[in-house]
Amino acid sequence: MASASIKAGWRFKQPSVIPGFGLTLGLSLTWLTLIILIPLSGLAWRSASLGWPQFWLQATDPRTLNALKLSFGTALAAAMVNVVFGTILAWVLVRYRFPGKRIIDAMVDLPFALPTAVAGIALTTLYAPNGWMGALLAPLGIKVAYTPLGIIMALVFIGLPFVVRTVQPVMEEIDREVEEAATTLGATRFQTITRILFPGLAPAITTGFALAFARGVGEYGSVIFIAGNLPNISEIAPLLIIIRLEEYNYPAATAIAAVMLIISFTMLLIINLLQSWSRKRYG
Repeated sequence: MASASIKAGWRFKQPSVIPGFGLTLGLSLTWLTLIILIPLSGLAWRSASLGWPQFWLQATDPRTLNALKLSFGTALAAAMVNVVFGTILAWVLVRYRFPGKRIIDAMVDLPFALPTAVAGIALTTLYAPNGWMGALLAPLGIKVAYTPLGIIMALVFIGLPFVVRTVQPVMEEIDREVEEAATTLGATRFQTITRILFPGLAPAITTGFALAFARGVGEYGSVIFIAGNLPNISEIAPLLIIIRLEEYNYPAATAIAAVMLIISFTMLLIINLLQSWSRKRYG
C-alpha cells in the first residue's frame, strides 16, 4: 500500500518534459501583462469612463467613421492584393532558378529594414503628379498620390513580406514529386494547384493575410506622406487619433482607439477561426 502511494506520488511529481516551464510561463505572462494587457486595460477603462452617450457621440462622428472606413478598407484591399502577388512571388522564388534570384529574395525583406517614413517619402516622390510614375499615369486619368489608391500602394509595399515569408517555407516543404504524380494521373495544371497545392498552403496564406492586414490597419509612417491627409477623403484613423491628441480632445482620441481595437480584434478573430477551419479541412 505504501509502495503504491509512493509510486503515485512519484508519477504526480514527475518533472515536465519541457524544463523550466513554470519559469518561462511566468516570464511570458509578466511580459504580456506589461506590454499588452495593461495598456489595453487602460484604454478600456478610459473609454468606459466616458459614458455610453459620450462614447457613441465621438465614435459616430462622420469624420471618425470616414477615417475608420478608409483605414480598414485600404488595409483589407492591400492584404488581398498581397495574398495574390505574395503567393505568386513565393512560388517563383521556390520553384524557379534565374539570374538575380538572391537579389530579389533579399529585396522582399526591404520593407522590414526600411524606415516607414522613408518608404512613404519615396512612394510619394514616385507617384506624385510630377513624379516618374505619376507623370506616366496622369494622361490616363489615374491619380495615385493623395488618394486612397496611394494608401493601398503604401500598404501593399509594407505588407508584401508578411505573405511571402509565411508562404515560402511551407511551399518549400511540398515535394515536386506530388505535382508530377498528379500530372501523370491526368490532372490539369489548375487541378494540381487547387486540389494538391492549395490545401497545404491555405493555412499559411491565411496567416500571411492576417499579418498583412493587421500591419496595414495600424500603419502610419508610410501612409501620411502619400495620403494627403484630407479629412473625409484620405485621412486614416491613426492620423486622426494624433490630431485629436494634439487638440487635447482626449475623449475623441480614446473613442477612436477603442473602436479600432474592437474592429481589429473581431476581424482577427474571424481570420483565426477561418485559419483553424482550413487546417482541420485540409490538414
